[in-house]
Amino acid sequence: MVAIAGGMALVTTPETSIIIGCAMRVHTAIGPGLLESVYAECLCVEFSKAGLHFARQVVLKLDYGDVHIPRVYIADFIVENSVLVELKCVDHMLPVHNAQVVTYLKLAKLQKGLILNFRVARMKDGIKSIILPQ
Repeated sequence: MVAIAGGMALVTTPETSIIIGCAMRVHTAIGPGLLESVYAECLCVEFSKAGLHFARQVVLKLDYGDVHIPRVYIADFIVENSVLVELKCVDHMLPVHNAQVVTYLKLAKLQKGLILNFRVARMKDGIKSIILPQ
């Protein structure tokens, strides 16, 4: 079972609430329409100001049977060693975006994820939370 919030009540934790606040500050300051890399740079500034421990461009690996694949995905951010943050700049969020983050969470062995889509008029409309069961 996977809990996905978007367009309904957002599932938050103390960490995700701070991350969402950072994203809202970035979106308020620079608005929609820029490249994902610009939002990532600005989020680094906001995460640092908020005192969050984060890693950017985290390489995720996969063990497929007895084959080790060292680089199957690069996570945009892992924050506080517990929340995977995926950035998007798309006109419409698709079900595949949710499915991708579920897969990334499994690869990273994490349970909490956020998708932050910055190509929206109001940032609150571009946030989805995903919580995997323990």
